[in-house]
Amino acid sequence: MAVSSVTIRTVQALEPGETIWDADHREAVRGFGVRRQRDRATYVLKYRVFGRQRFVTIGPHGAPWTPELARREAKRLLGLVANGKDPADEKAKARLQAADTLLAVADQYLRNAKQRLKPRTYSEIERYLLVVWKPLHPVSVFQVTRRHISGRIADIASVHGTVSAARARTAVSSMFNWAIREGLDIPANPVLGTNRPAQPGSRERVLTETELSAIWQACGDDDYGRIVRLLLLTAQRRDEVGSMQWTELDTISGLWTLPRARTKNHREHLLPLVPAALALLPPRRDDRDFLFGDGPRRSGDPYRGFSGWSKSKAALDARVTETLGAPLPHWTVHDLRRSASTVMADRLGVLPHIVEAILNHVSGHRAGVAGVYNRARYATEMREALERWAEYVAALQAQKPAHDTVIAGAPLSHSSVSHGAVGVHS
Repeated sequence: MAVSSVTIRTVQALEPGETIWDADHREAVRGFGVRRQRDRATYVLKYRVFGRQRFVTIGPHGAPWTPELARREAKRLLGLVANGKDPADEKAKARLQAADTLLAVADQYLRNAKQRLKPRTYSEIERYLLVVWKPLHPVSVFQVTRRHISGRIADIASVHGTVSAARARTAVSSMFNWAIREGLDIPANPVLGTNRPAQPGSRERVLTETELSAIWQACGDDDYGRIVRLLLLTAQRRDEVGSMQWTELDTISGLWTLPRARTKNHREHLLPLVPAALALLPPRRDDRDFLFGDGPRRSGDPYRGFSGWSKSKAALDARVTETLGAPLPHWTVHDLRRSASTVMADRLGVLPHIVEAILNHVSGHRAGVAGVYNRARYATEMREALERWAEYVAALQAQKPAHDTVIAGAPLSHSSVSHGAVGVHS
């Protein structure tokens, strides 16, 4: 062990096992030194805290550590000692924090979320955290800043749109909130204070008769075609129909029971299926619990019904364009639900509380215990309303008989559409 000025020359001259402690110059830092073990020189600091002598490694000689930079770091560490902190403990804490990367915390969060979220919700959050936020995966959650978050959100918005950016922001914010509740000493959620991407207003698109007819005619005799037609006839949500299971159906009485685990409001939903809807159900297969879809989306992923929505929708749009000679203005399958409820209420005379019952909306007198009673009470009115709606859809096709399409051997009825009020109780 020797005492000398720690310079590049003295560092390079060190023999294996030799240590030099900084001294003999104005900038010397007590306890700062460099030692060589085998073929590598390493800068260290020796200090006392709480009456005990401790050592901490600053770093190996070479980029980025030079004698001058290591000496400045030694001064900083001695400042911690003066404030009653132990640099060795701080460094160990930093190593632990460095291990808590965004990817590592995301994996922990997803394991927890999978136990409490609906499969589709979990799948979307998993995609945002593991795919969309991938550029920040190597960064420690303790070092993620608002600038990291806002910059990535801007990139997502420019590539995938503001809706995806807003959902990605929500997903990572929920992860940080969970991590803080789990005990990670993150000063604050870095998502807070970042700009929320502008969201489009609530959609109000109601499809015209021509558009409804064109979409119906463009549907093929495949899973997606049947799903789209069922969405129109039942006015239910996309994933409710796409993940329909045989155990939910009573085809004899024509009743579909959606369990609370598969509904948006977590309330069981009993929906009558009219003959036109029953005719769209595929033949039952003993090896399948779900009506639609071919199997797991990827190895090890449980089978949850139909997938491939975007590709199938694009193919349907292409057929609609071919039929009409021009593409439809932007529409989504959820517009079918809105269109059905609007026409039933505005043109077919279905009373508002019956429309709400069909949509499984809960408000006012349908909440609480009365809601259970009313669901049974409205079963007849719901069936009448859906039969009237099916007749309306069938009449749209009757206007162009050359384009009528038969599904599973049963065309829609072409009976006339009456316009009396549905849902009046005697």
